[in-house]
Parts: sequence; structure tokens; C-alpha cells
Amino acid sequence: MPRLPIDQVDAFTDSLFGGNPAAVCPLDAWLPDATMQAIAAENNLAETAFFVPEGDDYALRWFTPKVEVDLCGHATLASGHVIFSFIEPARQSVSFHTLNAGTLVVSRHADLLAMDFPARPAVAVEPPPGLLAALGGKPREVLCARDYLIVYDSAAEVAALNPDLAALAEVDCWAAIATAPGENGIDFVSRFFAPAQGVAEDPATGSSHCTLVPYWAKRLGKKELEARQLSRRGGGSPARSRASA
Repeated sequence: MPRLPIDQVDAFTDSLFGGNPAAVCPLDAWLPDATMQAIAAENNLAETAFFVPEGDDYALRWFTPKVEVDLCGHATLASGHVIFSFIEPARQSVSFHTLNAGTLVVSRHADLLAMDFPARPAVAVEPPPGLLAALGGKPREVLCARDYLIVYDSAAEVAALNPDLAALAEVDCWAAIATAPGENGIDFVSRFFAPAQGVAEDPATGSSHCTLVPYWAKRLGKKELEARQLSRRGGGSPARSRASA
């Protein structure tokens, strides 16, 4: 197989070794799915992004070490960074066409990048067997979109969670988002677990905000929200999210 360029980018952070590392692999044409999955497994990061030119835009796909995913935020942001920094430095925005998440736009604003992502509102549900026991704590409510949204009363409860990841991987659940109100100017906090998909705890998750933002925008009555992910690496400075009207 020919040599392929791969960049590793820490997204959602302004600090070295912070945020969420993504591998980004620009391609001229798609490789076989099995090859891309093998590369992602070899990289052993939460996601590896692959993109190919598509007209004036790009087509984009993402793989964890175990599966292809339908939406990934940090690897999309990282892909935009690679295009702006190394491939088309004159561009101010780039559109990525995806298999299941529509067209995702990354735009440049001076030294910052912004993403336009779809909303995935959650509805109240009964938790699947084993979910709450695997996560721990005493949540106040459970909702679901694609991922389960488990809401706690305080940031301290979310920070203190020590899930049984082996048990959580056996639950009928794509991923679990633990969330609670924030403190000191932060509107909400979260953590993201998807061990069945090859991601034990994601350090800083963009796709989870497709569900988190609609929930907290409605609960707090706000259109702009400051968020922080309470993983070990964290999200660096808070991520700012805007809910559409």
C-alpha cells in the first residue's frame, strides 16, 4: 500500500496534550472500508477521519478503533484544521459531505474554528437494563436520542463517576452522556462513554453537544451556552455552543 499522510490534531483545546486527539488522513480516493478500519485500529485514537475531494468540497468519514460512526465532532474540527493549515490555506470555510449526518461546515474566524452541527434532541425514556448500575450515581432523569443522556444534579456527581466500563459495554446503548449543571460561569458539564464502540471515555466530544445543547438551551432558557467536559484531558477552555431558534 502506498504511504499515506496522517496528521494528529488535538481538538477542543488551547493547551498541548489537552482536548481530544484525532488522526486525520487526507485521501485522493476512498480506500477499502476494511483498510480504513485497520488504520483506525492501528492509530488507537477515539476517531480517525478520512476525507476525499468532492467537487469544491470534501466527503468525510470517521472510524473508532472498532467501528465506523455516523457523526464525530472533534475529528471534523481536526479535518477542517488540516485543510486550512496545509491543503487550502486561503479557504475560510469548508463543507464536508457525510454518509448519515448531512453536510457539516467548518469555518475559520481569525485563530478560531467554528462548526455547524445538527441538533439531536432527546426524549425521556426508561433506561435499558444495566445502564444506571454500570454508570453509578443517582441521576434525576434519563433521556435518549441516539445516545442516552443521563442527567445528574451537580457537576461534582458527574466528576466523581467511576463507571464499570465492561458492564457498560454490554448494555443496549450506543453511548452514554452524563451531564449536570455547571459552576462558575459554566452552563453545563458532561462526560461521554462508549466502550462498546471502542471508546472507553472520550476526552472532548463534539457530537454529544447535538443532544446536550437542545436539552440545556430549553432547561436554562438560553441560546448561547458555555460547556466543559470533565474528562482527565478535558476540553481546555470551555466550548461555546449556540442553539438555533
